[in-house]
Amino acid sequence: MPIYDDISVELKESMRARNKARTQALRGIRAAFIAKLKEDNADTLSDEVCLVLLRKLAKQRLESIEAYEKGGRDDLVAEEQSEFDVLSSFLPQLADEATTRAWIEEEIAATGATSMKDMGKVMGKLMAAHKSDIDGKLASRLVRDLLS
Repeated sequence: MPIYDDISVELKESMRARNKARTQALRGIRAAFIAKLKEDNADTLSDEVCLVLLRKLAKQRLESIEAYEKGGRDDLVAEEQSEFDVLSSFLPQLADEATTRAWIEEEIAATGATSMKDMGKVMGKLMAAHKSDIDGKLASRLVRDLLS
């Protein structure tokens, strides 16, 4: 079942179960999907587009959690964390650090990168090959470590 339809089914189930937190998170996801549909003037969204939107929303939640923790707002941290948990349930598992490091080492060898000047080349090739499987922040940090 496509992710777009999966979200709708989950939303209905959540509403029936009267799970307010999950329902709120799913409504936010569906709203982002509908906005993208209107923006693209399309009838449906592909799973790839849905995954990009879900990753974007998850990243926003993580940034919000970090900001609320700095501000000492534990109530909002809990709310954002529950939304993040719902979002991450629809996202595929990203590669771990060891796998990411192996892919980076392959790209460094393939591009012949030797210094930080070549970081863009390495990251470009890496993201082109593994965009849906890799955490960009982790990859950037590892590339920096390996090239410096």
